[in-house]
Amino acid sequence: MRLIADIADAATGSSAASQCTIGLLGGFELRRDGVIVSLAPTLQRVVAFLALQRRPVTRVYVAGTLWTDSDERHAHASLRSALWRVQHSGCHLVTATPTHLALAPAVDVDVRSVSRLICRLREGHAPPSRGEIDDLRDMAELLPDWYDEWLEVERERVRQLTLHSLEAVCRQLTRARRFSEAIDVGLSAVAAERLRESSHRALIEVHLAEGNLSEALRHYDSYRTLVATRLGARPSPEFRALLADAFRGQPTEHSRIYQ
Repeated sequence: MRLIADIADAATGSSAASQCTIGLLGGFELRRDGVIVSLAPTLQRVVAFLALQRRPVTRVYVAGTLWTDSDERHAHASLRSALWRVQHSGCHLVTATPTHLALAPAVDVDVRSVSRLICRLREGHAPPSRGEIDDLRDMAELLPDWYDEWLEVERERVRQLTLHSLEAVCRQLTRARRFSEAIDVGLSAVAAERLRESSHRALIEVHLAEGNLSEALRHYDSYRTLVATRLGARPSPEFRALLADAFRGQPTEHSRIYQ
C-alpha cells in the first residue's frame, strides 16, 4: 500500500491542467479536453501497457515486455526516452517512482469504464438502461490492429468478459420481459462468436419465454447445422433438453430431434 501511496504522491507533484482520456477499444486514441492528440506508436504502447495494468508495475517489467528484442541496458534506455517524450506530450499520463510506473490516476480509460459497467450489469440488481445496453452491445475489440504478444491475454480477457456479460444481460432482460431488447443483445452475443453455444441458448430462451416456438426451432436448427458443418459435433445434451422440454406434448415431427 505504501508504493501505491508513493505513486499517488508523485501524481500530485505535477497536476494536470487538462483532462486526458485514452481509448483502447477499436484502436488507440488519446484526447486532451476532447481534442485528439497525436502520439508516436512507441509511446502509444507504453501508455496502453500501463493503462491495462491493475496496479503499479516495475520499470524492469515494462522495459522487458515492450522491448523484447533489446538487451536490458538498451531496453531501459528506450523506456527512459519514451517516458520523457510521453511527459512532454501535453498530457500528464504517467506517474513514476524510481522503481515503478503507473498510469496517472486522473486519466480516464475506456476499458476501465466498460469494465465497471460490466460489473454493475452482471450484479443484476436492476435491469440495465437502454444506454448501458448500447454501450455493451457496441463494445469494440481491444486494439484490433496491434499484434503485440503481451496483448493476447488482455484481449481475450476483454472478449470473454464481454460475451459473458451479453449473455447475462440477455437473460436479465428476458426475466424483465423486455423481449425486443433481449433479442437484440442475444444477437450481438451470437454475432461476436458464432460457434458459442451459450450465446445461442440465451437467445433461444428469449424466443421460448415470448412463446415463439417456431423462432426457437428455426434458430436451433440453424445452430445445429452450423456446428455439424464446422465442428462435426452436436449441440450439448443440455441444449437439446431445453428444446425437448419446450416441445414436449407438441404435435410436431421435430420433437424427436431433441430427445
